Amino acid sequence: MRASLPATLLLSALLAACASTKDAPANKNISQSGALKVHPGLLGQPVPPELQQEPRVATSTSAATVENAIKMDGAGLRTQRSVYFDFNSTEVKAEFNPALQAHARYLASNPKSRIRIDGNADERGAPDYNRQLGMKRAENVRQSLIGLGAPEKQLSIKTLGESRPKLKGHDEESWSENRRADVVYEQEN
Repeated sequence: MRASLPATLLLSALLAACASTKDAPANKNISQSGALKVHPGLLGQPVPPELQQEPRVATSTSAATVENAIKMDGAGLRTQRSVYFDFNSTEVKAEFNPALQAHARYLASNPKSRIRIDGNADERGAPDYNRQLGMKRAENVRQSLIGLGAPEKQLSIKTLGESRPKLKGHDEESWSENRRADVVYEQEN
């Protein structure tokens, strides 16, 4: 009898929760009346404009994607000026290409502008290793910008290693925020 008491309480709680949602407004994307409707895109058919949605950016818990909405400033640059890296990696992720393209376009159209790319690392690792890792991250961002059309003479790099953390914690959130390369405008038109 005692073993069924928790199950009974759980069942009654679930039924009460289901009963209380009947008065709540239905979500148009979940609830529908009548025959089952399938999105035309799932059937390989053209999608009418009223069913099309803005593309969604995949979100994760990393510090790089905490701010999902990246705003544009007056010059059309993304205010995203940090490129984040995985642990012990120097590979520039594809998710940062739109921001890097905006910076490259700006530099190409403003020949007097100059930027410095500061490479950073988290606190893990020897100081010399972190300086080298920061340098390689800065260099890879520089090469990405050059590949996207930014003039080489407008770009310089610097390594900060672990010396300038954004977050001073000793956890994954802090470390992921500190594994980055920052685009710093030294001179703008």
